[in-house]
Amino acid sequence: MSETDTPIPPNETDPRFPSGPWVGFFLQKELPGRHGMELHLTFRQGVLSGEGRDRVGMFLVRGRYNLDDGSCHWVKTYVGRHDVFYAGFNEGKGIWGTWEIAPRWKGGFYIWPEGMPDPTQQRLKAEADVPAPSNPVGVPEEEPIPAGAGMD
Repeated sequence: MSETDTPIPPNETDPRFPSGPWVGFFLQKELPGRHGMELHLTFRQGVLSGEGRDRVGMFLVRGRYNLDDGSCHWVKTYVGRHDVFYAGFNEGKGIWGTWEIAPRWKGGFYIWPEGMPDPTQQRLKAEADVPAPSNPVGVPEEEPIPAGAGMD
């Protein structure tokens, strides 16, 4: 390694901020519904960087994250187009928050690591053993005793 080479610090080890592929969506009042996005993010020493794509086009991501409170903010720059400011929180289930193109456009968003179930979908899980009926259909209460049994 030469004197001009700077070692790259390791990626973040906090499980809330894994580097790699992320997925999610943004919401925009003027265009109802979820607008999906795919991202590849790197979290390293408080710096968030990456790239991705959505219905608007390809974009770059540059920003910061805070391990103390899970807050993060970044600028999403569409290649050859406009910037979008994002601010959100990570509570261990992805990052959610708001986006804004000042002064007129704004909405919500939610992104999470690829492979994690969509944290916005409720999932109820309950397990219980089904009790056996006290008297299953077709089974007599007592077995009949044949006539003459036990009379030897």
